[in-house]
Amino acid sequence: MLDVDALNGRLLFAIPKKGRLHEKCMELLAGADIQFRRDHRLDVCLVKNHNIALVFLPAADIPSFVGKGNVDLGITGQDVLQEAQMQQHVTEVLPLSFGKCALQVQVPEAGPIQTVEQLAGKRVVTSFEVLSGEYFGKLDEKLNLAGDSKTNIEYVGGSVEAACALGLADGIVDLVESGDTMRAAGLHAIATLMQSEAVLIKSSTPKHESLDPLIKLITARIAGVVAASKYVVCEYNIPRAKLHDATGITPGRRAPTISPLEDEAWVAVSSMVEKKRVADVMDELVKIGAEDILIFNLDNCRV
Repeated sequence: MLDVDALNGRLLFAIPKKGRLHEKCMELLAGADIQFRRDHRLDVCLVKNHNIALVFLPAADIPSFVGKGNVDLGITGQDVLQEAQMQQHVTEVLPLSFGKCALQVQVPEAGPIQTVEQLAGKRVVTSFEVLSGEYFGKLDEKLNLAGDSKTNIEYVGGSVEAACALGLADGIVDLVESGDTMRAAGLHAIATLMQSEAVLIKSSTPKHESLDPLIKLITARIAGVVAASKYVVCEYNIPRAKLHDATGITPGRRAPTISPLEDEAWVAVSSMVEKKRVADVMDELVKIGAEDILIFNLDNCRV
């Protein structure tokens, strides 16, 4: 086992040990050049090239360890953060652009219940007791449901989507990513409690001031990896008279880089463009007279 004394003086960084966020977190650590070797079944390991120890925890526990324990940084979902009610103890440092999903109320597609008002007062199964309780508590109050007539929220740790088919619930509250699992269970969504994605978090109260420079370094590296996954570099030549229109199409994250050419009537522009918009951006640039439009993928960057 890892000697506990080896953790003293190190930045503790909590990573989901399994589940929907784990693989993306591994890619993020590799992109940030955080080098480590995790022994089989060992949930704590030391980083080789930084004064960091990685702690692999269930995603649901990470907000508590960061907010109230000695862990300095963590990655978890916004849904988990709100369910743990740790917003006062934890600061969201950076959205990570993966793990996007929606926490939704779901009911059998062919069943008699098709609105949340119809579901109120009945049985709801979920692994998000706090958020579900808040949502249906407000709904019960609005509908004047009290006592035994209030919505019954029951906790199930897994296989929530099976609760309706197996007679345990009239509806469920569960996370939806692609929606494939929901549809396979014969369910459909009738309300959304919140949208969620993975976030980098830290304690609202700094624990180890000496580690603050390292926290800033790791945060900047992770921000660069996230930006590289979202953006490409778009370079093109444009008549100087059309420069204003061109920079409106490619404003960049801060501002585009504009360089003169030997032909004084033309300039070269370099700008970061969101990957999801790149085809439309190229079409718009062609329409205003841009030429030699080139797209470069980013392996990494600093933003």
